[in-house]
Amino acid sequence: MKITKKDVEHVATLARLRFDEGEVELFTDQLNKIMEYFEKLKNVDTTGVVPSTHAVDLSNAFREDAVKKSLPSDESLKNAPDSEQTFFKVPKIIEV
Repeated sequence: MKITKKDVEHVATLARLRFDEGEVELFTDQLNKIMEYFEKLKNVDTTGVVPSTHAVDLSNAFREDAVKKSLPSDESLKNAPDSEQTFFKVPKIIEV
């Protein structure tokens, strides 16, 4: 599959990018080199190679959820710069 300048310009339009003529030619050339490499990869013998989704085996690093006693409100608000009842009070940042 050959990438054309028209393809690069179309994708640039979709991404709302503007390129000058030199950049369009450069990207067209670079993308075509990448596509040529993919064509080479199609010729690699992969018989007996197990498909994988990651280069190394992964294991879940998360711990099991456990119900624990929460920090009391007065203790959690002790160092807060400002609070109201049992809540942290923060300055309004949205202007209307």
